[in-house]
Amino acid sequence: MSSTTEQATGARTWSVAEHLDDILTAVQPLEPIELNLLDAQGCVLVEQVTVPVALPPFDNSSMDGYAVRAADTERASEASPAVLTVIGDVAAGSSGTELTVGPGRAARIMTGAPLPPGADAVVPVEWTDGGTGAGPASTMAPHSAAPQGSGGQVRVHRPVTPHAHVRARGGDVCAGDVALEAGTVLGPPQIALLSAIGRPAARVRPRPRVVVLSTGSELAQPGEELAAGQIYDSNSFALAAAAKDAGAIVYRVGAVTDDAETLRATIEDQLIRADLLVTTGGVSVGAYDVVKEALTSVAEEEPEEREGEAAEATEGAVGEDAEQAVHRAHVDFRTLAMQPGKPQGFGTIGPDRTPILTLPGNPVSSYVSFELFVRPAIRAMMGLADLHRPVVRATLLPPHGAGDEEPAPLTSPEGKRQFLRGTYTGGERPEVRPVGGSGSHLIGALAHADALIVLPETVTEAAWGGEVEVVLLG
Repeated sequence: MSSTTEQATGARTWSVAEHLDDILTAVQPLEPIELNLLDAQGCVLVEQVTVPVALPPFDNSSMDGYAVRAADTERASEASPAVLTVIGDVAAGSSGTELTVGPGRAARIMTGAPLPPGADAVVPVEWTDGGTGAGPASTMAPHSAAPQGSGGQVRVHRPVTPHAHVRARGGDVCAGDVALEAGTVLGPPQIALLSAIGRPAARVRPRPRVVVLSTGSELAQPGEELAAGQIYDSNSFALAAAAKDAGAIVYRVGAVTDDAETLRATIEDQLIRADLLVTTGGVSVGAYDVVKEALTSVAEEEPEEREGEAAEATEGAVGEDAEQAVHRAHVDFRTLAMQPGKPQGFGTIGPDRTPILTLPGNPVSSYVSFELFVRPAIRAMMGLADLHRPVVRATLLPPHGAGDEEPAPLTSPEGKRQFLRGTYTGGERPEVRPVGGSGSHLIGALAHADALIVLPETVTEAAWGGEVEVVLLG
């Protein structure tokens, strides 16, 4: 992290890459825990899972029909069906050993039922008369309504070969096979496999618990009536939704007023349920930038004092007041060479050194900052290998509705990496168009964007028809 002196003098401007590298160096994957399968969805498996029993564990029917000896059907035809004696039913869930299929015999069998001894194939019911003595059957009669119960005779109109319509034991996976490798992200198919081999839980890196907190006395909650000078709090909702989309368990805290002591107390209350804290607002140079006021006092301590605090961090914070707990921290407030999102903060806070990222308050700045810095941090804590949104190249086209005259090229301040909202069209020749202006308060345009157009630090003008870097958000 940057030195206190460097930040105090404002001597250093961080690049986007430097700030992100600093975050990812400090953020560690969460310790593995055992979770029930549904709770483990989306998490990263930390152990190799082997198959304890074959899947399927026994030969079973893939059709509703009749379990037979294939040799008894080899001359069967529509004109001269094979006539077999039905000896009973084999239902799914039965042991399959109650009946033995001998020569000239057949057993009605249901999908998933074990193949009875003596049988080596299954004739689909549609290839028979269903025991009615009439033409081909379209379905199997219910057990209670079957002619003569489950006895009588069945006429088979087509021959089957050995093992036809039989799912062989171990045909899916065999005992001892590797079911899933460590590092696998558990989605629905993987959870299906784990449950199919009898695993009720999995050892995974859990989803990080992310607390999202917005600041500003001007913020009202949606549903409330706006007073003079107020606006609705959109940032905490946007960032909570983005954190959830990234894979986190999210706790959204209502807006905190511009009071440093109130903010300290709120952060202290939230630390108990946070693996990561994200604040928005209050990190610039204004007189009411409460996040900086609440968290910068630690930066005034001598380095040896911070080292002493680090040694005591594991002792807990029982009995300490909010200010003491919050001061058990090291948070750097930085200027980044980017637009929007120049003011940023990052550090650790509280007795467990919980990571905290402080984002600017303008809605677009806040969201762009989340995508660049918070989302990768969340995914790193989950142990995921793929931390970042996809990045592609696309042809830059004028915005829709630009008219007949081509608008002026996109411009960007020299030395800053600019992120503009855009709409992306894929295909053989990907294209991207700007949407909305460059103002960091224009949240309406953000709602229609599915990409960020990236103009590097060395680019001051991007011409229409040229190729640009695009971060895909969807």
